[in-house]
Amino acid sequence: MTALVDVALGVHVQQDNNQRHLEAEKAKELGRRATEKMEALLEKRRELLEQQEEMEVLMNVVFKGVFVHRYRDVVPEIRAVCMEELGTWMRRFPGSFLNDSYLKYLGWTLHDKQGEVRLQCVKALQGIYGNPDMAQQLELFTGRFKPRLVAMAQDKEPEVALEAVKLQTLLVQNLGDSLSEEDCQSIYPVVFVANRALASAAGTFLFHRLLDPQKHGNGNGDNKTFFQLLVTFFLDSELHEHAAYLVDSLWECAGSRLRDWDTATGLLLGQHTSLEDRQEKALVEIVACSALQVAQGHPPVGRAGPRKVTSKERKEQEEEKSRLSRSLIPVLPQLLEKFSADSDPAAALLTVLRHLELGMFHTGRMEKALSQLLFQVREVFGKHRERKVLDAASRALHALCDPQLPLHGRGDVTRGLLGDSLGDRCHLQVTEVLQAEAPDEEDLYGLATTLTRISALFNAHDLTPWKLFGPCSRLLRHGIDTGELPAQVSVPALSCLFFHVMWELSRLPDSGVPQAQLRSVRSKALTLCSLSQSCLSDPQPQLREQAFVVLSDLLVVLGPALPGAGRSELEPLVLPPEPGLHSQLASFLMDHVFLQPPDSGDHPHGTEEAEGRLQELHRRRQLLAGFCKVLLHGGLELRRASDVFKHYSKFYGDFGDIIKETLRWTRDLDRVEWARTLLLSLQQLQSELLLQEGPRIRELPEFQEIRDLGRRFSLFFSLHHLRNRPALLTLHREGIQFAFQEPPDPQSGEGTPLNLPFLEVLSEFSPRLLRQDKALLLSYLERTLQERGGDLGGGSLPPVAPPPHLQTLPEPPEPPRAPPGQETPGTGPLGAPQFQPVAPPEPPQPLPHLHGPQGGPPRTQKPSPPPPHGGPPTSCTAAAPPCPRGHG
Repeated sequence: MTALVDVALGVHVQQDNNQRHLEAEKAKELGRRATEKMEALLEKRRELLEQQEEMEVLMNVVFKGVFVHRYRDVVPEIRAVCMEELGTWMRRFPGSFLNDSYLKYLGWTLHDKQGEVRLQCVKALQGIYGNPDMAQQLELFTGRFKPRLVAMAQDKEPEVALEAVKLQTLLVQNLGDSLSEEDCQSIYPVVFVANRALASAAGTFLFHRLLDPQKHGNGNGDNKTFFQLLVTFFLDSELHEHAAYLVDSLWECAGSRLRDWDTATGLLLGQHTSLEDRQEKALVEIVACSALQVAQGHPPVGRAGPRKVTSKERKEQEEEKSRLSRSLIPVLPQLLEKFSADSDPAAALLTVLRHLELGMFHTGRMEKALSQLLFQVREVFGKHRERKVLDAASRALHALCDPQLPLHGRGDVTRGLLGDSLGDRCHLQVTEVLQAEAPDEEDLYGLATTLTRISALFNAHDLTPWKLFGPCSRLLRHGIDTGELPAQVSVPALSCLFFHVMWELSRLPDSGVPQAQLRSVRSKALTLCSLSQSCLSDPQPQLREQAFVVLSDLLVVLGPALPGAGRSELEPLVLPPEPGLHSQLASFLMDHVFLQPPDSGDHPHGTEEAEGRLQELHRRRQLLAGFCKVLLHGGLELRRASDVFKHYSKFYGDFGDIIKETLRWTRDLDRVEWARTLLLSLQQLQSELLLQEGPRIRELPEFQEIRDLGRRFSLFFSLHHLRNRPALLTLHREGIQFAFQEPPDPQSGEGTPLNLPFLEVLSEFSPRLLRQDKALLLSYLERTLQERGGDLGGGSLPPVAPPPHLQTLPEPPEPPRAPPGQETPGTGPLGAPQFQPVAPPEPPQPLPHLHGPQGGPPRTQKPSPPPPHGGPPTSCTAAAPPCPRGHG
C-alpha cells in the first residue's frame, strides 16, 4: 500500500506540472500559442486523470480490504504497523489521506490497550501536527480527540507519555489556541516526575506555553521577564520543595537563561526591579538549584542514574563552574547579608558556597569578599537554631578551612572564635543547670540553643580541644536520673558525646598508639554506650531514636572489623558483646519500627496527613537500615537477624528492599549460619502462632503466610546449588528435629508433636535440594519418625507423609532372598548389603559437611561407593553419594 501511495503521489506531481504548463500556454496570445503542444498537454492530462482514478480505486480496494480489518487485529504488532503506515500515507499524500475518513482510525486507536499501538498513533500524529500547513486542517479532529490527547500525558507507559507531551508542544507551537488553560494545568505537573526524559519534554511544553519571554510578558525577550514568569509559576504550582526538579526539567530548553547569573542576582539585590518577599525566596531557591546543577554536573537525585562523562563534557562543565564562581563569589556576601535572617534562603546560599571554586578567592584577589563571607557565617550561627541552616553553615566553614586553599588560615580563625564562644557558653550554662534545683524554661532554652549549635559545628569540625565531653555526659546523666531535661537539650548533648568519641578515634596515629590515649578513648566510648543504652527506655521518642542511632553507629565503628588492616593494637577499643544490649536493640526494633500496618482502607485525609505518614515511614526505614548495618559489619550475632527476617513478607511494601539486601549480604558472610537464622525466623513465627491459636493451625491464614515466607526465603537458594548444599542440608536436618520435638506436656494429649505442621513449611525448601540429598533426608526423616513415635507418652504418632518433593524418589527393587541361615557376612536377612555407619545411629548425628571447611570447595577425596540397586544409605550420617554431574 505504501508503494501504491508513492506511485499515486508521483502521478499527482505530474498532474500539477502538466496543469502549470497548460495554464502557461493558455496565458499566451492566440497568435503565439502552440496548438500541437496544447493538444499534447490536454492528452497528457486525460491520461494522468485516468491513472489517478485507477490508483484511487486500487488504493481504496486495498484499504477497505486489508487495512479496515487489520487495524483491529488481535496481534498488537500488526495494529501498530497499520497505524505507522497510515501516518506515513497522510504525510506523503495529504491530498488524499488527510481527511476525517482516515483520521478517525488514528483517533479510535488512541484508546488501544497495548502501549506500542498507542505509541505509533501518537508518533503518526506528531508527523502531521509538526507541519504547520497540515496542522491547520486538523481543527475538527483536534476538537474531537483533544481530551484523549491531553490525558495521554499521564499514560502508564513512560514512552507513550513522553511522545504525548511532545505532541502537546507541537499543538502549542502550530495551533496556539487549541489548548485551554485547563488542559495545560494537567500537563504542568509532569515537570516534577522522576523520569528525566518525560520531565524534560514537559519542561519544553511549559517554556513554549508560559515562560517564553518573546511571547509573554513585555515581549522584549530578556531574561528578567523569564525569571519573573518562572517564579510566578513556581509559586502558583505549590510544589516549593521541588525546585531542583523544575530546574532540571527546563535545563535543555532554557539552560542558557537559567545560567544568566548577573540578571538573577541583580533581581535578588533589587537592581532591576523589586520583588515580594516570597518571590525573592523562591528565586533564591531556583538560583541555588541552577548553581548546583552546574557545579555538580548531574541531575538531582532520582532523575537519572550515573553515566560516563566524556572529556569534552567535563571541560565544558569546568568552564561553566568557573564562570559561575566568578559571578557569584563577589555578590554572595551581599546575598547572605540580605537573607541571613531567613533559614531556607541562607541554607541554600551556604550550600552553593561549598560547590564553588574557592581557590578563586586568592587567584581573583577577592580577600575582602572572603572576610565578609566568614563574618556572615558567624552571623548565621548567632541568629539561627534550626539544624538545617546550622549544618549548611558548618559545612560551608569546613570547605573554607580546607588546608589546600591558600587562605584557609582565615577560616581556621573563624572556627576558633566560634569554638571559644560556644564552648565557654556551654560550660557556664551546664554548670548553672546542674546546680539549680529546678531550672527555668529560659535557662533550658538557652542551653538547648547552645548545644544545637555545638552539635552542628561538631559534625564537621574537631572541637575536642574545648573538652565538652565531661559537661555533656554529666548533663545527660542528670537528665536520665531526674527526667527534668527536655529532648531539645538531651538529643544535641548525646550527639556531642558521639562526635567527641569519633573525633578522638580519628586522631589516633596509624602506629604506636599510646596506651593512655587508648584507655581514654575506650573509657569515653563505654560511657557513651552506657548512656545511650539507658536512653533507649526514655519516654521521649526523639531521645530514644537518637540513642538507637548512636548505638548502631558505635557498634559499627567499634565492631570486630576495627582491628583489621594490620591495626591489632586497637583491639581494646572493640565493644564487648553484651546480650542485654542486643536484646534491647531488638526490642526497640519490634516496638518502634515493625508497627502494626494501618488498615488498607484507611487512606490519609489531606496532604498534611499523607506527608506525615511518609515522614514517619522514612524515619522507621532509617532506624531499620541502621540495625541492618550493624548486622552486616558483625556488631551483632547473625542470629539476631531473625527479628528482621521474619517480617519480610508482612512489611514487604515498607521495608522489603532493605530486608532483601540484608538477606543477600548476610548470606555471603556464613551460609550455614545464615540458613539457621532463616530457620529460626520461621520457628519463631510458628511458635508464636501456636501460643495464640493452639495446636490446630494448619488451616489458618497465618500459617499460610508462614509458608509463603518460607517460599520467599527458598528463592535465595536458587543459584549456586553446590555452595548452598551444606546450608540446605543443615536447614532440613534442624527443621526436622524442630518438627518432632516433644510437646510440653505429653500427658495432656496423644503425644503428637505440636510443631509437626512445620514439615509443610520445610517442604518449600525441598525443591532446591540435589537428588542424592533428597534420598539422604528422606531416610533421616523416616528414622526420626520411627524413633519419636515410640517415645512420646507410650503412644504412636499419626501417619506423617514426607514432603512431596522427597516422595519423588523411586523405590529400590527388592533383592532376592537368601536361604535361611546362609546369609553371607556383611549382608542382612534380605540379602541386601549393609553399610557400616560413619557414626553410631543413636542418637542421630548431624549431617556431615559435603564440602570443605566453612562451605569451601569440595574435598578431593574419593567418595564412598553407592549401594547397589540405587538404594539409599542406611544411615543419614553416611557419606552422600556423588553428584551425577560430577560436582562432588
